[in-house]
Amino acid sequence: MDRRSFIKNAGLGGLGAAAATALAAPAVAQSNPKVTWRLTSSFPKSLDTIYGGGEVLSKYVSEATDGNFQLQVFAAGEIVPGLQAADAAAAGTVEACHTVAYYYWGKDPTWALGAAVPFSLNARGINAWHYHGGGIDIFNEFLGEQGLVGFPNGNTGVQMGGWYRKEIKTVDDLKGLKMRVGGFAGKVLEKLGAVPQQIAGGDIYPALEKGTIDAAEWVGPYDDEKLGFYKVAPYYYYPGWWEGGPTVHAMFNKAAYEGLPKAYQSLLRTACQAADSNMLQKYDYLNPAAIKRLVAAGAQLRPFSADVLSACFDASNEIYAEMESSNPAFKKIWESIKAFRGEYYLNAQIAEYNYDTFMMIQQRNGKI
Repeated sequence: MDRRSFIKNAGLGGLGAAAATALAAPAVAQSNPKVTWRLTSSFPKSLDTIYGGGEVLSKYVSEATDGNFQLQVFAAGEIVPGLQAADAAAAGTVEACHTVAYYYWGKDPTWALGAAVPFSLNARGINAWHYHGGGIDIFNEFLGEQGLVGFPNGNTGVQMGGWYRKEIKTVDDLKGLKMRVGGFAGKVLEKLGAVPQQIAGGDIYPALEKGTIDAAEWVGPYDDEKLGFYKVAPYYYYPGWWEGGPTVHAMFNKAAYEGLPKAYQSLLRTACQAADSNMLQKYDYLNPAAIKRLVAAGAQLRPFSADVLSACFDASNEIYAEMESSNPAFKKIWESIKAFRGEYYLNAQIAEYNYDTFMMIQQRNGKI
């Protein structure tokens, strides 16, 4: 090829590439518009695991859009109080929130079913129901009536049963027990004679120290360690039967979500699922070391007796029957969860349970 032909062809090639770029740019710009949303969290920054779920979501969305879709995360209290996060998103005060649906159960018990209720599914089971059992869709039917769209965006795994100033050996020990606990758990314990108390996180320690309350539940080893409850209420009970696998949600203002490009809607769903997995994995990694530190510092681990758990289970079912008879939305979702719960625990007790049990025995025997 002579010099003149080379220059001519190179020029045409360069013009062709430039033209292609010019044609492509508007399409890219259209599919990735600049969007900035505010996301209010129900959690303080000090709870890096739960609060961090909102930051992880924001990071994934920003990276996938080259920074064009931004979720600005605000801690509880910076825009609205933590327990008003969903209300703010529904009203359009913010476009999004990161919260736990059972915080709003006082408005309608149906809210709690998207997060956790006593003796429901563990984290793995509830995620199976959400992602493959129609749970996300059926809960969004309810959320849509509140002006919201929501997707799972975190899970703590089975929580602990709380900190107690005295041992709980029998059901009678629950009578008169003043315990910081809310939602369904409080209603169940109230049936058994306990006195549930609603106390903000920062006020729990002094209330336990002064004896204003006898017990308090929080989350689990990693988060509980930060609050120092073992110093004033040394008995640390398990399991937290009211939170077998609590789902943390990212919720979006319905009109704002529906106004997004389809690609952004899809990205939010995908990023939420990734953040959902990330939180549970982080807790699984951090809790083992935390429980060892707590025990070394004086925490005394205690299991709830079979009698206590059975009494709580029966009381829970009585409450569910009452709610199903009076609340159609609650009944629809709870029947779906119950149907899968039976199948899930039928299967879980075969391979998974036996493998884990064997490995736990090896750990106790010092072989692993």
